[in-house]
Amino acid sequence: MPSPLTHDPPLPPGFVLPNLATGAELPLQGVTILAVEDSRYACEALRLMCQRAGARLRRADTLARARAHLRVYRPDVVIIDLGLPDGRGEGLIRELAMARQRPLAVLGTSGNPDGRGSALAAGAEGFLEKPLESFAAFCTVLRRYLPGLAPALIEDAAIHPDPLALQDDLSRAAAALSTEPDAAGRRYLAGFLLGVARHAHDNALARAARDAGTPDSGDLMLLRGLIDKRLDVASQATAFAAKPESA
Repeated sequence: MPSPLTHDPPLPPGFVLPNLATGAELPLQGVTILAVEDSRYACEALRLMCQRAGARLRRADTLARARAHLRVYRPDVVIIDLGLPDGRGEGLIRELAMARQRPLAVLGTSGNPDGRGSALAAGAEGFLEKPLESFAAFCTVLRRYLPGLAPALIEDAAIHPDPLALQDDLSRAAAALSTEPDAAGRRYLAGFLLGVARHAHDNALARAARDAGTPDSGDLMLLRGLIDKRLDVASQATAFAAKPESA
């Protein structure tokens, strides 16, 4: 399991990451971001965008770790997933909205577009719907809430997270499903997998996750089967890639 609180190392003075297209200045240079996100795959997408934009990213995978982080650090932006292992993200959004020294921007995020209303009602300035994969859209939304940034040319690029991060999320979900979760646990897992599936553009898994989160959902065999099948395919692909070529 990766460390729940990680960040990109600081850039050396004067260092500029290369722009994929034109070498334009970094649109979020100097911005610090805390991602309260339990999905390693979603956070990998955020990490790649922040690295390319010149922002610094830290991650907390639970509400408790996010609160511990915020007692020590003061990020410019906090991006909060609405479904977390130890509670709903709207609670942390409300706390930050009422804080005396709040971040410049608090944004909610979810794989369920219906989360926009609850995030904004809790006090968030904005909402990022998963999947997070457009570099230009991400930078444009954040710059809207960060006055004083230098003008920047933002050229779009698709973001492709490491497939190993997806495997990690699916393995975690498979382990949780094997314990026969209660109703609250099922709702959390359904939301978690819906976000993962949307990032992976896996429509079948997204449908199964959405169905598993409904009050009258039955057994979880379909969801388990889909996850096991994807993990088997990933394992075979990894084994094939590692197999040495014959002489």
